[in-house]
Amino acid sequence: MPSPSRITSTITLVAALLSAGALEAQSDRYDVIVRGGMVIDGTGAMPRRADVGIRGDRIVRVGDLSRAQGRDVIDARGKIVAPGFINVHSHADRGGLPTAANLLSQGVTTVLMNADGNGAVAVGAQLDTLAARGLAINAAASVPFNSIWSTVVGPRDVRPTDDQIARMQALVLAALEAGAFGVSAGLDYKPAYFATVDEVNRILAVAKPWGTFFTNHDRVTPESGYSSVAGMQETMRIGFATGMVPVFTHMKLQGREQGRAKGMLDTMHAETRRGRWVAGDVYPYLSGQTMLAALIIPGWAQDGGVDAMRERFRDPAVRARIVTEADEAIAARFTGAAGILLNDDGTTLQQFMDREQIMSAGEAVVRVLERRMPSAILGFGAEADLVQLIADPDVAIACDCDAALPERVSHPRYFGTFPRVLGRYVREQRVLSWQAAIRKMTWLPASLMGLPDRGRLAPGMLADVVVFDSATVIDQATYTQPTAPSLGIEQVLLNGVFAMRDGKVTRVQAGRALRRTRSMVSRRPR
Repeated sequence: MPSPSRITSTITLVAALLSAGALEAQSDRYDVIVRGGMVIDGTGAMPRRADVGIRGDRIVRVGDLSRAQGRDVIDARGKIVAPGFINVHSHADRGGLPTAANLLSQGVTTVLMNADGNGAVAVGAQLDTLAARGLAINAAASVPFNSIWSTVVGPRDVRPTDDQIARMQALVLAALEAGAFGVSAGLDYKPAYFATVDEVNRILAVAKPWGTFFTNHDRVTPESGYSSVAGMQETMRIGFATGMVPVFTHMKLQGREQGRAKGMLDTMHAETRRGRWVAGDVYPYLSGQTMLAALIIPGWAQDGGVDAMRERFRDPAVRARIVTEADEAIAARFTGAAGILLNDDGTTLQQFMDREQIMSAGEAVVRVLERRMPSAILGFGAEADLVQLIADPDVAIACDCDAALPERVSHPRYFGTFPRVLGRYVREQRVLSWQAAIRKMTWLPASLMGLPDRGRLAPGMLADVVVFDSATVIDQATYTQPTAPSLGIEQVLLNGVFAMRDGKVTRVQAGRALRRTRSMVSRRPR
């Protein structure tokens, strides 16, 4: 007969085995299993067939889960499984963020707001307000340089005092401490346009210890010959001087500088090889969108705001100078009057000129602005340049849009950007591979932002996941039908929750307001 101690040991061993079996069984149970898809993890690694196991808001396993059980199982056979896409150039529409249907239908799960330097100066309060309203996607925010400048200095072309510089430094630092990701500027937009490089550097010097990035809508001036290349070089100088990664946002070689993409990319790569990473982002269109006056009417004529500008229109001699410089800006930066679409009435500037019998495009712009202040679609680029930018490994894909209600949309990038890259430039034109394109939408922007747990499919990462059909993914939005939804995005999980299921937005508000800490350093992904 076994001794009591041996019986006790046996019971203990059996209990341990039963406990281990229970733990193993528990480890094979998941809230969601994405089964049998072609996993592209975001790093640029080759695709591999695998399952993705999700528990709570985290990815737990990527591999063979054929014996595991899931409360919810997605059959992803024949589909691509990727991290949720990250849009680093976002113009937030508070009305759209609670649903974000236009972005979820593109596979976007995270946005970086306050693009071009615009947005709430109090970033912490901005994020709190958005979270309280409910977020259908994750939302982060940058320090809005333009808003800070206009709040402190105002609309005039004046030099800030030392006290004003100190106030702006304090606002930049407060936004960083509240969780802002990087500094965003739009030095091409007035009144931030009036800031000198030295003034910008002084204001942003407080950001140097934060190890973050400086993204800028590059300033294009008459003095430079309306050179976007010169504007990008200025962005690099500011980034280097302030210890931040320079980022050329919605990167473009426009107007007379078409054909120079390779040279600019070579400059970026040369700086990166010297140990000073330079990055960019791009959208897959040859026309942009902004207010009609912003990039056509000369800066001095916009000094003081709209009323002051219109007062200058009424002076015949001043008006003649404005028209001449506006004509030059259109010729240098854009593709002509036929390529400028007025969003308020759907006519081109050329059609307005023909109807009003106006010979000068600059005069036509002035006449429009005397009556109204519309936004406009502005043709600027060449396909050959765009292809090179899309293919470059240091240039992320971004839509220059945001979650928006359909009635507020007038550019196809709001509904089409990410599927357009995947369908047109990957599947159809083979400009880049699936894994290269997805890296530019996920781990590259996550690394730029310093996000440690998004942008990759790996155990421990937050479960932002997109499943799409590589055979059908494509954009449908056009300039005449900008809200036509994209095809091919089938499932989107946001923090482990279905935000899109079988091609339909669930309207579940699983998004989070994201805040940066000092440990979240911008880094070039390997």
